[in-house]
Amino acid sequence: MDDPRDALLDAAMMHVPFDGWSETTLRAAARDAEIPQAEARALFPRGPVDMALAFHRRGDDRMAESLRSQEMEGLRFREKVTRAVRTRIEVVEDKEAVRRGTTLFALPQNAADGSRAIWGTADRIWTVLGDTSDDVNWYTKRATLSGVYASTVLFWLGDDSLESQDTWAFLDRRIDNVMRIERAKASVAANPVGRAMMAGPNWALSRLRKPSGMGAFPGSRGAR
Repeated sequence: MDDPRDALLDAAMMHVPFDGWSETTLRAAARDAEIPQAEARALFPRGPVDMALAFHRRGDDRMAESLRSQEMEGLRFREKVTRAVRTRIEVVEDKEAVRRGTTLFALPQNAADGSRAIWGTADRIWTVLGDTSDDVNWYTKRATLSGVYASTVLFWLGDDSLESQDTWAFLDRRIDNVMRIERAKASVAANPVGRAMMAGPNWALSRLRKPSGMGAFPGSRGAR
């Protein structure tokens, strides 16, 4: 049986450009998908917020499916990450739905949900690419990629270049920035003075482990 959440999201695509992720859209989607309003509310208890999050997670699912079917043998790791971020954007079915979602999650009461959604995308990318880190690198990889992904999406929303070429150039520059930071970190680690200065912080960071249990998010229940 098809997931009624997908049916509601499909129906919502006709309304989001006009009404945003709103109660109006949820009611209209339920009507168009012939799903009782009470059932639609049970599927998305917080209404438009849960609907927008489901839309975002569906994009993550489609990205993961696409990446698994792509041949990436021989690519450098930075090229794999670039490919993953680009794929995540390219699987978006409706640019205006993302724009409306960005507006929704910019509201103070929804900002935490938006941050978790972006972190979840970064975590999904690293997981699909085979990341096995379980120490502080688990956090730094996802935090860095969250920033790259979020800034690239914002640029893309305002990009009217042919086939989003300006966005892909922007993404390349952001990845270059990250690589420069990594090279700087390696240079400090290779320097005796730098190692001595960072001994204390590095010891503290070495005690960190990735979250376990409920959700792959910092501070989630069950984190070690």
